[in-house]
Amino acid sequence: MKYTRLAAVVLAGSVFAGCASTAGNTAAGTGIGAALGAGVGALIGDNSKSAAIGAGIGAVAGAITGYNWDRIVGKVDETGSKIGVSTTKMPDGSLKVNFPEGATFDTGSAQLKSTAYPVLDALASEMTAAPTLRVKVIGHTDNKGTAKLNQKLSESRAQSVVSYLATKGVDGSRAMTEGRGFNDPIADNGTEEGRAQNRRVEVYLYAVQQ
Repeated sequence: MKYTRLAAVVLAGSVFAGCASTAGNTAAGTGIGAALGAGVGALIGDNSKSAAIGAGIGAVAGAITGYNWDRIVGKVDETGSKIGVSTTKMPDGSLKVNFPEGATFDTGSAQLKSTAYPVLDALASEMTAAPTLRVKVIGHTDNKGTAKLNQKLSESRAQSVVSYLATKGVDGSRAMTEGRGFNDPIADNGTEEGRAQNRRVEVYLYAVQQ
């Protein structure tokens, strides 16, 4: 397995080098590198700490381009900091908005709580004002319960977020969802504190060339 992972990393690096040489210093090159970065990150180790080395959002349609996130970061801080919502500017140029479970859903539920509305309203407002923006929502759970149950819950929670954004004018063609169940922990599932951190929804905003 170690040799397989190493070979895959080397191959990905070779492909990226080839792409970069033909793409030049363009946003397309950045997008290709981000997508490969996510793949390489997923190969190195077994959790999202390694996957975070890469894009986080994985492969997307269109080349990722630059975007000034300062305004939306300010809005998220204003509307969500008190409920634990945080932002991270990712290496690939996207913006991750992390929602802890308590800010979005009751335990075991995919019914979006009203506490999340102000933050999601801010994200929707930014997206309607900027046609180049896209969003990917990823649901995560802890490891309590069966893999099948947690996978379904993570998918349903991601879809609930996208459905709410749609009510605020974000067209479904600009949104993607993914459920990762308990397969992508960021903390130790052996402790209650760790499980609480793992129960989350990550919203990735990114801009594409048009």
